[in-house]
Amino acid sequence: MIVSNFQYLLVFISALLICGALTPLMKKLAIKFSIVDKPSQSHKTHIGPVPYLGGLAIMVTIWLVTLFGSLFIQIDRSSFEILLSIILPATLIGLIGLWDDVKNLRPFPRFVAQSLGGAFTASLIVSTNTIGSPTGNNALDFFITVFWIVGVTNSVNFFDNLDGGASGTVAISSLGLFMLAVTSGQFYVATLSLVLAGSAFGFLFWNRNPAQIYMGDAGALFLGMLLATLLVRFDPNPINLYAGFAIPIMIMAIPILDTSVAVISRIQRKKSPFEGGQDHLSHRLIRRNLGRKKTALILWFLTALFVALAIILSNSPYRFEGAVLIATSLIWTSLFVWFYRQRHN
Repeated sequence: MIVSNFQYLLVFISALLICGALTPLMKKLAIKFSIVDKPSQSHKTHIGPVPYLGGLAIMVTIWLVTLFGSLFIQIDRSSFEILLSIILPATLIGLIGLWDDVKNLRPFPRFVAQSLGGAFTASLIVSTNTIGSPTGNNALDFFITVFWIVGVTNSVNFFDNLDGGASGTVAISSLGLFMLAVTSGQFYVATLSLVLAGSAFGFLFWNRNPAQIYMGDAGALFLGMLLATLLVRFDPNPINLYAGFAIPIMIMAIPILDTSVAVISRIQRKKSPFEGGQDHLSHRLIRRNLGRKKTALILWFLTALFVALAIILSNSPYRFEGAVLIATSLIWTSLFVWFYRQRHN
């Protein structure tokens, strides 16, 4: 499958406009049926109720653009089945998230559902030999893939704690993955990454501070699983195995940093990692009087920084890969130490 620059642009603009148009409609629907996020828990920082269902707008957009885009690009049946195998599991997890938004499920059933979804997707990827950086051992590939999908899905969900934080970060990460995939001729990953980026940017218009609507667990889990699956399918081509594993981690470095800081902080304070709290990166920055808008901009900048390092690594000669990896590790570790030392609640 070959996709022209015009087709890529059309896919991106279509996703952006459709999601931008659907989101206010979902806002009205959420208000009508009282599907709102009420600031009734200690870790909530917004003042009044904010409508959910933004995630539903994102899911519908990605399905519409994928279905109509496949007709426009005229892909064959096998290619269409590959696209479905990527989107369908993420949609099922997103629908469980939607159920959680409406009924407020307990953490354990959600985790079980994510694990089952991750196991199904991992078995599909490994069995069809479409994993980007295989180890050569199917069992090891399977467990690494499950761990990655469940981990990234939860990281994006955890990261959705600031107006525009998760949607902006996913948009930037998806654009980075698109640039990596399109230069290596991986058109499925590139196209879906661009659809994902366009949808996230379209939603961000309504989700930026002050947010008029939230994506909820439906959107965060859907975006997290879809992006995790695309990243694990991305093949870094000539990059060595260690660098190949590093690139997806670098793309998701900031959500992973957020989860690491929050979870380790909670364990250190003898609290459940699944318990909500004001100990995320955004909360720590806001407590330094940076404000919500500046905090979002900082998190977007840091995401863009690690995405840029991933692109540099992908284009670096073999002898410089080690230097890029070391520099990236030092930056990430320094950020972890700095954020961890900031006051938390």
